[in-house]
Amino acid sequence: VQLQACGGGLVQAGGSLRLSCAASKRAFSRYYMGWFRQAPGKEREFVAGITWSGVTTYYADSVKGRFTISRDNAKNTVTLQMNSLKPADTAVYYCAARPDYSPTAYYTSEADFGSWGQGTEVTVSS
Repeated sequence: VQLQACGGGLVQAGGSLRLSCAASKRAFSRYYMGWFRQAPGKEREFVAGITWSGVTTYYADSVKGRFTISRDNAKNTVTLQMNSLKPADTAVYYCAARPDYSPTAYYTSEADFGSWGQGTEVTVSS
């Protein structure tokens, strides 16, 4: 599946951004989706994940309560709503996909995902 992420930009601390990721495949609903980020000089890290149905979501501790992942299988899109942004959230954000439509799917490692978007840059100023 091909992924295209967008929605990044420059925002002040405390502000919000909404990232979107569009998938090319009609079988999008059979994929577990994730968002990762990579800050300058750091390794890529898991941010959020969502099962095929959208019922179950997972978050890194650093974004819990501030970020929300959701998906629309009819539109082949997954979004990441980011609120109360902090300078520490500054990074390039990537969406990723793994074929798995188990309701108990749970993946947080970069190595678990075979398809990646090109990344969208988020900069949070203090």
